[in-house]
Amino acid sequence: MIFVGSIVVHMSRIFFTGAFRRPREINWLIGIGLLTFAIGEGFTGYSLPDDLLSGTGLRIAYSVLLSIPFLGPNLAFLAFGGAFPGPAVLSRLFVLHIMLLPALLIGGLSVHLFLVWVQKHTQYRRRGATESNVIGQSFWPNQVLRSLGLFLLICAVASLIGGLVQINPVWLYGPFIPSQASSPAQPDWYMGWLEGALRIGPSFEPTIIGVTIPSVFLPGIVVPGILFGAITLWPFLEAWRTHDRVDHHLLDMPADAPRRSATGVAMLTFLTVLTLAGGNDVLATTFNVRVEDITTAFRILAVLAPIVAWLVAYRLLVGHGRIGAQPDASETEPPKPVLHRGGIALRRTPEGGFEDVDEALR
Repeated sequence: MIFVGSIVVHMSRIFFTGAFRRPREINWLIGIGLLTFAIGEGFTGYSLPDDLLSGTGLRIAYSVLLSIPFLGPNLAFLAFGGAFPGPAVLSRLFVLHIMLLPALLIGGLSVHLFLVWVQKHTQYRRRGATESNVIGQSFWPNQVLRSLGLFLLICAVASLIGGLVQINPVWLYGPFIPSQASSPAQPDWYMGWLEGALRIGPSFEPTIIGVTIPSVFLPGIVVPGILFGAITLWPFLEAWRTHDRVDHHLLDMPADAPRRSATGVAMLTFLTVLTLAGGNDVLATTFNVRVEDITTAFRILAVLAPIVAWLVAYRLLVGHGRIGAQPDASETEPPKPVLHRGGIALRRTPEGGFEDVDEALR
C-alpha cells in the first residue's frame, strides 16, 4: 500500500512539474512500468490467501480477461490454467508475487536510478539554475539528512499501520466458495478505481461480426487502456502539441503550464470518483440510500466532475499565473538615487548592493 502510494505521489509530482520532458521521457516510461508492476505485486499478494474476498477479486479478473473479444477465452484459459478457478492459478500467483514481479521491480528501479544519475536531477527555479546546467544539492549533509528523515517517517507510518489498522481480515471471510460473494467487499485502494468502473459501467452488450461484447469490456479494458495509454504517452503528446524539442532541467510550477495541470487534476478527480464508486454498497448501507440511486449519481459524476475540475483548475491557474506575471514596482520604475553621507549619488543594484551613479554613467 505504502509502496504504491509513494509511486503515485512521486509520479504526480513529476507530472505537475513537467519533469518528464526531454531528455527524461524514457524514465517516465520506466516509472509507468514500475507502477504497473507494483499494482500487480499488490494484486497477486492479496489474492494468495484464497479466502472469499480474494477469490471474488480473482473471479472479477477472470471475467475481465474473458470479456476481450476473440482473444478473451484463450487469454483467460492461459492465465488461470483452465476454467475458473483453474488448477494452477494460486501457484502462478505465488511465483509472480515472490520472484518475477520483485525481479522486474528491482531491475526497473535500478535502471530508473541509473538514468537519474546519468541525466542528473531536475531542479526548481533559483539563482544560478538554468536549462543548461544542473546545480543539485550536496550529498552531505543536505541529501543524507533529508533521506534519513524520510526513511524514519516511512518507518513510523508503517509501524502505525501494522499496529493499529486491520487490513483484509481473512478470518472474517472464510474460504473461497465460487457460488458466494462477500458484501460489503472492496479491493485495496489502488485497485478500487477499477472496481468502481466495473460497478458503474453501462449495462449494454453490442454484437459485432457475430460476437457479443460483454458489458465488462468497456469499464474493465477500454477505460483503463485509454487512461493508462494517455498517461504513458503524455510526454510525447505534450511535446507534439507544443513543438518543444529542447532539453529541460528546470521544473515548472503548476501555473506555468495550466492546461497540463488542469488535465492532471481532471484525471485525479476521475480516479477519485471511480474509487468512491467502488464502495457504493458501503455508502448505500451507511447513508440508507438505494444502491441504484448511488450508482446513477456516480455515473453522472464520472462524466461531469472531471470536466468541472478541469475548468475550475484551469481558470484558477491562469488567474494565478497572471498575478505572478505582473512585474514588481521595483522592476518597472527606475531606481531612485540615494545620497551617501559623502555626497556621492548611489543606487541599488538588482543583486542587492549599491553602485556609484556617476561611475555607472561614465
